[in-house]
Amino acid sequence: MTTSVHSEGPNRADNNSFTLSGPSLKLDPAHTPLRGDLADIALAGKVFAPHYAVPMPMRVVSAAPLLTDMDAASAVLANLAEGAEFAALDIVGGYIWGYVTDSGLVGFVAKDALVKVGAAKDNQE
Repeated sequence: MTTSVHSEGPNRADNNSFTLSGPSLKLDPAHTPLRGDLADIALAGKVFAPHYAVPMPMRVVSAAPLLTDMDAASAVLANLAEGAEFAALDIVGGYIWGYVTDSGLVGFVAKDALVKVGAAKDNQE
């Protein structure tokens, strides 16, 4: 009996397909902008996510907590000072999910505590 390998179909290895090789990445969830539905575009090709987002640079305009969830009663990961930089990946209701630019800490911040870098509010100094 002869087994043949075809170069077409979903199992072919070329530049248009991905393969799993090597050990799995050990990711720190507190510092990896990855959820079940979304990830930072910088993680494309390293982790699977249904959608990837390009971070939108934002700045904290009034001190605010970085939260574990979209709820003011959720655990506080850090307290962000006015002027801190934040990379926004998703806006959900009154919260923005992303990460603190200098520490990489991932969480939710109240939408009204952030402004897009370059926006009119951000330039009022």
